[in-house]
Amino acid sequence: MGIARIRFKFEEWLDAFGRLVKFSGEIVRGVYFGRVITFFGEALRQSGVLIIGSAVVLWTMMFFIGLQCGIEGAYLNRALGSPAYAGLFTAWCDLREVAPYAFGWMMSAKVGTGIVAELGSMRINDEIDALEVMGIDSVLFLGATRLLAAWMVLPFVYIAGIGGSFFASYFAVVQQVADVSSGGYALIFWLFQNPPDLLFSLIKAMFMATGVVLVACYYGYHVTGGPVGVGVATAKSMVANIAIVHLVAMMGTVVFWGTNPRAPIGG
Repeated sequence: MGIARIRFKFEEWLDAFGRLVKFSGEIVRGVYFGRVITFFGEALRQSGVLIIGSAVVLWTMMFFIGLQCGIEGAYLNRALGSPAYAGLFTAWCDLREVAPYAFGWMMSAKVGTGIVAELGSMRINDEIDALEVMGIDSVLFLGATRLLAAWMVLPFVYIAGIGGSFFASYFAVVQQVADVSSGGYALIFWLFQNPPDLLFSLIKAMFMATGVVLVACYYGYHVTGGPVGVGVATAKSMVANIAIVHLVAMMGTVVFWGTNPRAPIGG
């Protein structure tokens, strides 16, 4: 009985995953083949929503994450007695791991849940059905425009957030704890930075953002059960998106730095 139930659940999850992949494929094709340009004005509106509703939250979050990395690096330097540890720790902590995670968590909690709530409300109020009656491709109008907006806006938002976390780490190490000189910190910090790392970090973040938007659009578009169904769909999307964020972060680290950490350390 238990095995049969597990098998049933597995088949149910597999079927749901297939529907998610199919729905996501429709959205991605709409963007990739340029069909979303028909509703470019809606994509611009969604871009504004992302900037106003998410940029400030992301920058604030990444500033405090950078501050935390800087404090940890500064006290690591105090324990070991070398400014190299503070510069190295904050350089890698911010860019390679912590900043992408912070970005993914913010996307899941702020953007993903917002999309589910908005589309879910439209579904239970028959607004999505009304779009179909008017001859508007609802998947293209509601899903592809949000994905295009994320691709247009979030790379710049993320890079600005990286800058904020770098500044916060510098402030914590050099100004707050003040065990490391500005020159000593900068020497080691920039020694452990390079353009490929920034590119790889951005790729990780955008894969997270793409997954979050697609999952959120799927759950919001297929809401059933009235307001309670919207809440259930929001919770399900949050769980799925957190799993996606950690999976992308792990795989990105393995792919980009697993075989070659690009660490300028000799000996």
